[in-house]
Amino acid sequence: MKEKYVTITGMNHYYGLRPFSVGKKLKCIKEKNNPYDDEAIKVVMKEIGTVGYIANSPYTAATGTLSAGRIYEKVKKKFVVEVMFITSSKVICRVVEGLKDQNEKAQKHDEKASIGDGGCAESELVSEE
Repeated sequence: MKEKYVTITGMNHYYGLRPFSVGKKLKCIKEKNNPYDDEAIKVVMKEIGTVGYIANSPYTAATGTLSAGRIYEKVKKKFVVEVMFITSSKVICRVVEGLKDQNEKAQKHDEKASIGDGGCAESELVSEE
């Protein structure tokens, strides 16, 4: 499976870059009830709490990384990233735990499809003459 990378942004609203170091593992948590972004994923450190969010804009996500919207369905509710690079305004991380496997994604897709078509099999939709 190809590695997935994300950008952490918004650190200036919390502790800046001080808590970050290459190799540090961070917990990411989907925030379904976030009033500003329904694909928001907050990044937390056990010791101090929220330190930023996964970037969800082409203006804030570093080139080659996935936005929160792109990674949202590929990861579990909670997942772990590892800091790989730190710039003056971004922290780039690799997802190391919590990726959904292909079977989980296919099952969710099938569930959504069955809800979308009323749960009927295609053969049930053909009328008898």
